[in-house]
Amino acid sequence: MSANPQDALPIRLTVDDSDSPSDVVDALFLGRFATGEQPHSRSRSLDRVRSGSTLLPPGATVLRSARADDRSAVLAEGDGWTLLVSRWNRGADVTVTAVDEALAERVLTDATRDAQDEPEPRPDDVPMGFWYLSPRRGPHRTTRQIAAGAWDEVRSNYTAPVADALDRLMKVTPDDVTGRLLLLHGPPGTGKTSALRTLARSWRDWCQVDCVLDPERLFGDTGYLMDIAIGEDDGTGKGRWRLLLLEDCDELIRGEAKHTAGQALSRLLNLTDGLLGQGRNVLVGVTTNEDLERLHPAVVRPGRCLARIEVGPLSRAEAVGWLGTEEGVGRDGATLAELYALRRGTSPTALPEPRSREAGLYL
Repeated sequence: MSANPQDALPIRLTVDDSDSPSDVVDALFLGRFATGEQPHSRSRSLDRVRSGSTLLPPGATVLRSARADDRSAVLAEGDGWTLLVSRWNRGADVTVTAVDEALAERVLTDATRDAQDEPEPRPDDVPMGFWYLSPRRGPHRTTRQIAAGAWDEVRSNYTAPVADALDRLMKVTPDDVTGRLLLLHGPPGTGKTSALRTLARSWRDWCQVDCVLDPERLFGDTGYLMDIAIGEDDGTGKGRWRLLLLEDCDELIRGEAKHTAGQALSRLLNLTDGLLGQGRNVLVGVTTNEDLERLHPAVVRPGRCLARIEVGPLSRAEAVGWLGTEEGVGRDGATLAELYALRRGTSPTALPEPRSREAGLYL
């Protein structure tokens, strides 16, 4: 083994003032892998690193360390292996190169053993994945425990026809799945996202729920889309369904989307019932503030949607019953967000009068 990792680099590095010490550490780590001296690599990502964990195996010798703000990088080595630890906030990536596969796996296991801090989930929590495209790491998924109320506890947050439609949706099982698209549309503040959190709790025995944080990039990057389509199971069992949540996708699914979003709309539809979605138990949930008549006809055609629900404000009687007082409630009712604002005492004494609309929906 070379005495210093920089001696193993087969290329000459050019460093300028745009590079950081962490960039140099990253480059040094690749030397022995690039030359073939340590041709095997293993890596692992951790979301919540336990306080005090170094992520270094026993006997590691630290060669370089760099720290800036909430990020750090450590390069270490041992007999036949080299290790890089990249940390940010409470997350970390640990990568090992080694002379053989078994050694790489063993060193990685030793470095990350008992390093993950798993909080005790509360009864009302549900695991939810979050996908995003990182400039440094590519498509990445992290998991969080999300608070979600039981449906019978939050049903009163929705006007009667919407609650009836959601009743049926909450009871869906894999045998009931026909269409692959779940569409919730309506004005802001009516509880669309809250309904999806509750749906994740109702379906947690058979469906893994992932939220895509950057849907506008998802359908513009085929590599990102393929990683999402293939998915990452949460470890609770094979054959589970997956629900991908895309929030506030107005530009993607409105009527003129074909002209403004290029192939993005076509890729969305292909994921739901085209070749891309074949053989995969994938559902796509979309929320939008657009009116139904402004949505692209290909999105709302019969047979494509498992459910298409317009989530509107509560009627005046429902809003008064929810709030327990008439004060501040307009004659046409109120949205869920407005009611919570009234309850906190942070809204004007009178709410703006919303447009009166009938709730159009089916399941």
